[in-house]
Amino acid sequence: MQRNAIAAPSAARRYLMRGLLSLLAILLALGGVLYAKSEHIVLGAEAYVYGYPLVIMDVTRARANQNLGPENELHRVRQFPDAQFKNVVRPNVDTLYTSAFIDMAQGPWVFEMEPNSARYELMPFMDAWTNVFASPGTRTTGTGGGVFLLAGPGWSGPTPAGMQLLRSPTRMVWLIGRTQTNGTSDFPVVHRLQDGLKLHRLDAAPVPLAKPADQGRSPLAPDLAPLATMKAMGTLAFFERLSALMVDNPPAAADGPMVMKLARIGLVPGQPPQWGWLDRLGVGVGRWIADFKLAQELDKLSDPKRGWSTPPAVLGQYGTYYNIRAGVAIIGLGANLPADATYPITRGDANGQSLNGKHRYKLHFKPGSLPPVNAFWSLTAYGADDYLIDNPLQRFALGDRDPLVYNPDGSLDLWIQSKQPTGQPLSNWLPVKPDQAFSLNARLYWPKPSAVDAAWRMPAVERLD
Repeated sequence: MQRNAIAAPSAARRYLMRGLLSLLAILLALGGVLYAKSEHIVLGAEAYVYGYPLVIMDVTRARANQNLGPENELHRVRQFPDAQFKNVVRPNVDTLYTSAFIDMAQGPWVFEMEPNSARYELMPFMDAWTNVFASPGTRTTGTGGGVFLLAGPGWSGPTPAGMQLLRSPTRMVWLIGRTQTNGTSDFPVVHRLQDGLKLHRLDAAPVPLAKPADQGRSPLAPDLAPLATMKAMGTLAFFERLSALMVDNPPAAADGPMVMKLARIGLVPGQPPQWGWLDRLGVGVGRWIADFKLAQELDKLSDPKRGWSTPPAVLGQYGTYYNIRAGVAIIGLGANLPADATYPITRGDANGQSLNGKHRYKLHFKPGSLPPVNAFWSLTAYGADDYLIDNPLQRFALGDRDPLVYNPDGSLDLWIQSKQPTGQPLSNWLPVKPDQAFSLNARLYWPKPSAVDAAWRMPAVERLD
């Protein structure tokens, strides 16, 4: 009896050892496979980061066609978002948008801006890789308006008299125009200015339009926003779509070394990758690594100890800073050039503690230290979900266009808290939710050089209790 009792555990140990050895063999074999496909892993990660902006631009274009209306038409947003608006994170209540996705193969196009000395406006045009290639508006072209010929990479012809040529390097173009709006009472003025914007073909004759390049584009589920669509997209589907899109939206000349890397793993414009299952496994691991690394970098931006974070100087014209370009595409697709607008953000107070509505806060601007802008500035509060915060005043932002009360010495105090501040002007109160985390987002439109080069910085948020 005693001998059998001892034998049983020994048999169990033998079975366990066999299982462990089998598992080890499998892991070693898998490790050998992944080592053999190390190039697919490394370059798959690089290719995913490189191509992410192009693919999400196309996904956003398709979503806009479903929700806003057809491309090649201006879509004018006529009112501000409120706390129930959930279409995009961090919506602004400073400007009304005029936007359009434009297919350059169906152009060239004429974009007209009527004279506008009443409100600051910027009309940035982005190529398919999210670079701003032109930004007509108050800063660049003045208040006299203008007529612009928008032409694609393959178009050649004379520019008609009185027009300024804007050359897109890609077939896909996204216009995200913004017009300064001084509160809801200003809507009639801004609607009139929006109506003064026109988009039409240079050749008005009813000739057949070019067929959209839909190869490699998977249908979109109607309930998925662009970011959710990107997450749900299979790895092979992503790279097939990238390959198809690069035909009409060619990489920049500076991307030559990256294009050569892509070719080493079979990623060539217009040719769906011919990968076996081991290749797909390798690029799949590469995509996972890229997602993990991007998430890590984005998490750093949410660290309250960072204080105010200012977007990088390459915003809108990224060159070969592919990591930054992909990160911005995830958290702020459609970002402006810093010269047009810059957006300091903070989630923490002066002591590096997370902002929360259970505390009271003050933002103090010393005399002469208000945000340095040529146009205007604002401060918006967002909840932990990065949407506007519902409150009894329906006040989501404060700025220099509001009737703020300044201190006798010219300094300014803004009060950020859940209840109206005692003994302080109501006009200077930015409401937040009690016992809920929040963040603050400043917006400086047409910032002066000191704001662009970070010689001037937002003051730290002071916690009062």
